[in-house]
Amino acid sequence: MSQSTMQQLAQHGQSAWLDFISRSMLDSGKLEELIQNGLRGMTSNPSIFNNAIGQTNEYDEQIIKYKHQGKSTFEIYDELTIKDIQEACDLFAEVYKKTNRLDGYVSLEINPKLANKVGEQIDEGLRLFKKVKRPNCMIKVPSTQEGFPVIEELIANKVNVNVTLIFSLEQYMETVQAYFRGLDRLSKKVNDLSVVRSVASVFVSRIDTLVDKQLSELLSKEKDETKKAKLQQLKGKAAVANCRIIFEKFKQLFFSDEFKRLFDKGANEQRVLWGSTSTKNPEYKDIKYVTELITKPTINTIPEKTLYAFLDHGEVKEAFAYPVEAAEETIEELRQCGIDIDKVCLKLLDDGVVAFEDAFEALMHSIEKKAAQLSLR
Repeated sequence: MSQSTMQQLAQHGQSAWLDFISRSMLDSGKLEELIQNGLRGMTSNPSIFNNAIGQTNEYDEQIIKYKHQGKSTFEIYDELTIKDIQEACDLFAEVYKKTNRLDGYVSLEINPKLANKVGEQIDEGLRLFKKVKRPNCMIKVPSTQEGFPVIEELIANKVNVNVTLIFSLEQYMETVQAYFRGLDRLSKKVNDLSVVRSVASVFVSRIDTLVDKQLSELLSKEKDETKKAKLQQLKGKAAVANCRIIFEKFKQLFFSDEFKRLFDKGANEQRVLWGSTSTKNPEYKDIKYVTELITKPTINTIPEKTLYAFLDHGEVKEAFAYPVEAAEETIEELRQCGIDIDKVCLKLLDDGVVAFEDAFEALMHSIEKKAAQLSLR
């Protein structure tokens, strides 16, 4: 029996996770089918739940039930999302077991309204992990200055962590150090550090969206044809170059003496996860941020439409065969044009935190509105 593209990808050393969740996907058997086809995990975020809950009637019956029980809008949200996460975790339980806890995880985000509050994020992360009550649940924490102590604390308490909204190399390095600190603290309480897992979610396509916009602005003002050709040639290159540099740092950090000490106590590598991998620019290939990021050991959490496109016409081939210096050269060329990748990443982080807050607010509003309307029926 021939292997699916996802199964070939796993054999190569990269796990395909789905960046989507919905009640209909769980109930229809669609998720089970994807798992049989090689899917190895799932991620969620406030935007995904806003589309699933706020934009469909799939959850209406549950909303009205919880409303009649006197639950608040947040409590209704909590019940709906945790039920979905639990059921998804159960469907991935066999993957979790067969891969020896490497894969089979489902991620749930901490309330983004708490993003600037360290203590409250920690409490919420611990509460969610306890309430989901599944060993293959991951709690998502943003890679911000307030998020790093949260990552450390959750890891130290044996909570699996998906560190999200990583854009820059600096953020990535701080994420790994927070993971190491958490493992070091955990090592003083347990003998085997393999009890906890973490991934570092590096966001991809948004970098090209912003950099390409800046390149277009430069192109509109440039008169020299040679310089214009150079600017045009740089389009669609920043995001993957940034990923290539981060992946090189991953190899350095997880082959370091610092990690070896933790590895000897059973610690797992914190795999890099490529996130935001749908293609925003119609001029680019629909699976650009899948095929150009195939390398091991990594994860690609892929939106549903992009995943089916990859299954249809994707090919598994090592993407990072070229030296990191080529990626560094691309970033330097952008800098010489006046585009600083660090400033780009900082803006995207700020925008990302706000976008998740806005999506969460929209979700709360949708639930509140639905609860009010449905209770009148």
